[in-house]
Amino acid sequence: MSEAPFRNPGWAGNTGEFDLAEAEVRGDSYVGERPLDGGHPGASPSLPYMLVKKDPSAPLFEGPYQERLDKILDRYPTSRAALLPVLNMAQELRGHVSPGTMDEVASLLDLGRAYVRGVATFYTMYNKRPVGRFLVQVCTNISCNLCGADEVLAAFLDHTGTELGETSADGNFTVVEAECLAACGFPTCVQINSRYFEDVGADDVTAIIERLKAETGDARL
Repeated sequence: MSEAPFRNPGWAGNTGEFDLAEAEVRGDSYVGERPLDGGHPGASPSLPYMLVKKDPSAPLFEGPYQERLDKILDRYPTSRAALLPVLNMAQELRGHVSPGTMDEVASLLDLGRAYVRGVATFYTMYNKRPVGRFLVQVCTNISCNLCGADEVLAAFLDHTGTELGETSADGNFTVVEAECLAACGFPTCVQINSRYFEDVGADDVTAIIERLKAETGDARL
């Protein structure tokens, strides 16, 4: 993995004096594609669900996603208990959870539409409208704010040519503020889709964007 000018580039953990590589901290298997069917039933409810590829018209749920749904439903005593991971899957497929998607999930789980909408709108982790291929969340809570979060946020907005909450014209980036990303020891923290970037400064933003380009193989980003 190529070196980056900032510590912990996209993975959590304090390297301390040991200067450990990413693979030495969490293994090689973390990086790469996850099985769409969820793999082992115990892991099926917990896979990341903010992916680069998003299809707002994707069906709920077919093929391996049906297998994953069956595994999730087997893990919980009631369909209500399975609601959050099923919403996660819907967002993984479509990139956001629209009112129509909420209603589909309600019908699928035999739950009231108002109940499902109440749950989905309570959690900020669910996007209620379409977002870019990369959802950039910059923590601006106190620890990060004291360490330059406002400058980091401004750099992302400038680099992507967007206003806060707006998706770039090419559809690649949406930049938003996050109240707290629970990495107060490594400010400023930035979450991009399901990956954390820690100790980010305004000068690091260009390198982060370039890393995303390299990982996706998309020179347009």
